[in-house]
Amino acid sequence: MLNFTIRRLLLSVPVLVIISFVIFMLLELAPGDPMANVPLTVPPEVKEKMREALGLGEPWHIRFVKWLIQFFVVEPQVLFDHVFGTGFAEDKLRVISWQTRSPVMDIVVQRIPQTLWVVGMSYVIGVLIALPIGVISAYKQYSIFDQIGTFVSMIGFSVPTFFSGVLLIVIFSVNLGWFPSIYDTTHKVNDWSSFVFQMKQMIMPVSVLALYNAAQISRFMRASMLDNLNQDYVRTARAKGMTEKVVVLVHVLRNSMIPVVTVIALGVPQVFGGAIITEQVFKVNGLGQLLITAIQANDLPMVQTLTFIFAVLIVVFNLVADVLYGVLDPRIRYD
Repeated sequence: MLNFTIRRLLLSVPVLVIISFVIFMLLELAPGDPMANVPLTVPPEVKEKMREALGLGEPWHIRFVKWLIQFFVVEPQVLFDHVFGTGFAEDKLRVISWQTRSPVMDIVVQRIPQTLWVVGMSYVIGVLIALPIGVISAYKQYSIFDQIGTFVSMIGFSVPTFFSGVLLIVIFSVNLGWFPSIYDTTHKVNDWSSFVFQMKQMIMPVSVLALYNAAQISRFMRASMLDNLNQDYVRTARAKGMTEKVVVLVHVLRNSMIPVVTVIALGVPQVFGGAIITEQVFKVNGLGQLLITAIQANDLPMVQTLTFIFAVLIVVFNLVADVLYGVLDPRIRYD
């Protein structure tokens, strides 16, 4: 397994370079001009100087190599300097946002806590809810619990998040006044009362996303459990005198988790990508909202960096899913 992990990590390097090149060229060929939002009163020669200042006057291959150096060399040096107090990245040009004129990674680091508070928490809660619902629904197939779980899952999967989000705002914010309708991203938790307020403003957006995530994962879990409950090894285990608890929670559940792990692992990059619609509804300044703003402003360095980060996460969690296969099923080996 260690050799497989090392091979996959080494293979990921050229894959990520190719992905970064594809992203760069797609953005290069996309319509739009970062000077489009500049007032019409600005003279054309001034606009041309602004384009040159942004590096748009250089050939595309030079700009791509510069971005690679900035992202893979300069930004890790900045992180190292921040952690250990060194000065390796001093006076070095970083990836700069055209919209804010500040380093892209600094903005990303500022937005990550908001995304993790809301989207990350909702994903964890959704997984914790979905797994037991899927197991019980499969074990008690066609029971009242299974029918209710199927009904709720269909609602959670079918109703769009912008509708359920607005519905919760109307009920719990406008009519009852229990929770704030707008997420305060400037709020900091430093005592018990501030923690209570943070929990209050998280309840509605987290509930909307948790219901959506749980609806999908619970259906995968139920289908995988039903497929394994009818296998020969289950009947053999029961014939040997094993208790039903051991058969279901040890043998069936472990084998059923193998396909579900893929769904869960590949859903983690979506957490960092943010829930764009839900963030817009509750005004959460997360990474999803940052990406939308950057696209609207033709901020290519920001869009390129965020898109590449999402691609890195997908590659990493694909590897995590493959490693977990071997942990869950000893028959799976990559040597």
